[in-house]
Amino acid sequence: MAAVAVRATRLRPGPRPQLRRRAARCSAYVILTVAAVVCVFPVLWVVLTSLRTADSAFGRSFIPTASQWTPIGYVHAFTQAGVGGGLLNSLIVTGCTICCVLSIAVLGGYGFARFPFRGRRALYLLIVSTLMIPIAAMLIPLFLEIKMFHLLDSLPGLIVIYTATSVPFAVVMMRGFFQRSPGELADAARIDGASEWAVFLRVMVPLVRPAILTLAVFQFLFSWNEFLLAETFLSSSSKLTLQPRIYAIVGMYSTNWPLLCASLVIAMLPIVVLYALIQRRFVAGLTAGALRG
Repeated sequence: MAAVAVRATRLRPGPRPQLRRRAARCSAYVILTVAAVVCVFPVLWVVLTSLRTADSAFGRSFIPTASQWTPIGYVHAFTQAGVGGGLLNSLIVTGCTICCVLSIAVLGGYGFARFPFRGRRALYLLIVSTLMIPIAAMLIPLFLEIKMFHLLDSLPGLIVIYTATSVPFAVVMMRGFFQRSPGELADAARIDGASEWAVFLRVMVPLVRPAILTLAVFQFLFSWNEFLLAETFLSSSSKLTLQPRIYAIVGMYSTNWPLLCASLVIAMLPIVVLYALIQRRFVAGLTAGALRG
């Protein structure tokens, strides 16, 4: 019994391991707190600056005083800066792009994952290789191509460009999710007499619904925040999307910072609202690939 007691006392953790764990946990909390402050501070500064007067944008106090609070920046964003028109154009382009990309990616990913055909591997590698080409390197060829089809300075032309540049990643992503989906359910549906379209729409698509939602969120973020292509292919003031419209507020010699920050807050609101509404499903779609087979 004495030997057992001695062994038990030896196996008990002393105060040093507990202190190390507490120190490691406190260090992690400190690092995460500093990282959160670094990330939140610019957003908080933009929100507070959007509610200031133009002459107090860089005042001494971080929080505006009572005499400096004003929503005039938001009013001018819609009445003078044309943010309302840019918001509408971005909604049209983003919505159409999401529909086009999801339709092509779901069909393409399912075809690459479930249907063997000649040249499938070569074609898939060709699609993957396009992911290594930066968009900036394709600006001139895309410009000439869009000009050839008379789609320059038009929202349909921008939708075509966004769809073409987003489809490769979307197809690769959906192929991976379809490959991880149980094929036995599709075989059982075929045995029951279901057509191939019925198997695809009623069996396979519901299985990858979290992945489709995740892809839709990714595409929304890309199309909504994209600036380079929109600035290059759109020139008419009435057809500018939100990001080029906000960039036009920046002046060469002076900038109305409350107006600029108010426009940025307006651009951020749809993303924040979307993520707040579908946060759980979005995270489920991100982790679905890691939790399956």
